[in-house]
Amino acid sequence: MVLSADIKKLERHFVPKDFVLTDWASLEPYFKDLSERKIASRADLEKWLKDTSELEAVVSEDACWRQIKMTCDTMDKNLEEAFTYFCMEIQPKLQPYADLLNRKLIDSPFTKELDQEKYFTYLRSVKKNIDLFREANIPLQAELSVMQQQYGAIAGKMTIEVKGEEYTLQQAAKFLESHDRSLREEVYRKIQERRLQDQQAMHDLYTQLVAKRDEVAKNAGFANYRDYKFVELGRFDYTKEDCFQFHEAVKLHVLPLIDKIYQKKKEKLKLDTLRPWDTEAEPEGVQQLRPFSGGNELYEKSVQCFEKLNPFFADCLRKMNELRHFDLESRKGKAPGGYNCPLSESGAPFIFMNAAGQMSDVTTMVHEGGHAVHSFLAHNLELSAFKEYPMEIAEVASMAMELFSMNHWESFFSNEEDLTRAKEHQLERTITIFPWIAIIDKFQHWVYENPSHTVEERTKRWVEILNEFSTPAIDYTGLDAYRAIGWQRQLHLFEVPFYYIEYGIAQLGAIGLWMQYQKDPQQALQNYINALRLGGTKTLPELYAAAGLKFDLSPDHIKTLMEFTAAEMEKL
Repeated sequence: MVLSADIKKLERHFVPKDFVLTDWASLEPYFKDLSERKIASRADLEKWLKDTSELEAVVSEDACWRQIKMTCDTMDKNLEEAFTYFCMEIQPKLQPYADLLNRKLIDSPFTKELDQEKYFTYLRSVKKNIDLFREANIPLQAELSVMQQQYGAIAGKMTIEVKGEEYTLQQAAKFLESHDRSLREEVYRKIQERRLQDQQAMHDLYTQLVAKRDEVAKNAGFANYRDYKFVELGRFDYTKEDCFQFHEAVKLHVLPLIDKIYQKKKEKLKLDTLRPWDTEAEPEGVQQLRPFSGGNELYEKSVQCFEKLNPFFADCLRKMNELRHFDLESRKGKAPGGYNCPLSESGAPFIFMNAAGQMSDVTTMVHEGGHAVHSFLAHNLELSAFKEYPMEIAEVASMAMELFSMNHWESFFSNEEDLTRAKEHQLERTITIFPWIAIIDKFQHWVYENPSHTVEERTKRWVEILNEFSTPAIDYTGLDAYRAIGWQRQLHLFEVPFYYIEYGIAQLGAIGLWMQYQKDPQQALQNYINALRLGGTKTLPELYAAAGLKFDLSPDHIKTLMEFTAAEMEKL
């Protein structure tokens, strides 16, 4: 099958071509039509499903653009109001109809006549949504959608001054790579002090979010929000116990490797003690890695890199650029972080990030590029719902791309030494991210099992978990105040609760694909494409199997993958 990135915006057959979503009154007639339409045959049902899918795509894309525009400029009140309007005035009115349509589908006698294999994951998800739906949660969920975005507004305003210039915290991070140890420490402390200024606002916001989420869970008949969220996220294939097993495996098989990485770093820098502002530094005389300057060069070099890996991957980026679906550089007033936002109707997604010329920006770009390729590969599936794939495979798409692309990073680095350092940086990051994933996940389990905790109790538990997964190779003496609010830099806690263990699960899948790639690059890339093309039409274990992987969170499996990664680092 020849792959083409010449993606076409979905044709409308049900919603008028010139329809633009402005208010509920203009949108409701289409939902009314679907909810009242007679379904007298399997053909009627399939036509109804296509029309429902089309309407979902129109609404979803409108919501996405509102969020994209707001995150690109958090200072523009009109953009914030447009997003808030959708959350408060449109979203709450959509939900009862979504429930009505779900029930209409499940109750239809013709649903049994559908291809049960093709529709299995979709129907499973619909039944789950019916089980979770509660009228009382509609206003709460609308409020949560708006409240969650306050995190970006608070964090987007954070800047510090270095050498008389103003920098966002993302931009300032480049100084942590400097040879000048006193400058590194100064910048590290300034970043932390700036976070401390807003710690109370972050605490207050999080406390409110936790309380409201707990209320949503209780309304739906769950003991706590964690149990509710596991169902909502469609975690059909693993349990909280699997997560706890993952936490323990990280302690057993990953922390010893991290100790070695930081011991080696300490020796390389010729330091008596390694401090947190030293971990990104290079020894005197070794220049900082500067893989690109400016967003345009980052884009161009990423296209070159993807072209060598697979021309289709590069074409995906070119198509997005043609549609102006990139906002790459960090600037004041822009929300923090990076994301790839799928656009259901256009097909070509949007990549948002905060590049500041660092090595980590290359990783972010190829990571989001992997998500983008996934969006392109799944776009031709016939229903919007088929394109809603589980996060545990979505993150394999992005994390495997980080590892695949390493073999072609000469696009970013002209000399061999820099290329080797970049690969080493990537592999260190592949390993060192695991404890943070375990920390964030374990913290969330505690937070939502104990929703009425005080700020003091939360801080105490956070520090305990942090210490459990910390390496003795880094000296944190005197930095307790900074460490106590370390969780506040993780936007997932505020915006997408419980979405974090996916990165750990997917990193295991990505390493598995990379093992395949080292043996047979073409077969590994084919397995990757085969799995991503399925969207969400198969279960998680089936999607992993399509990629030639085993869905396995056991300590033994994690040990094997860690040993392989460590051996690859040794080769460098």
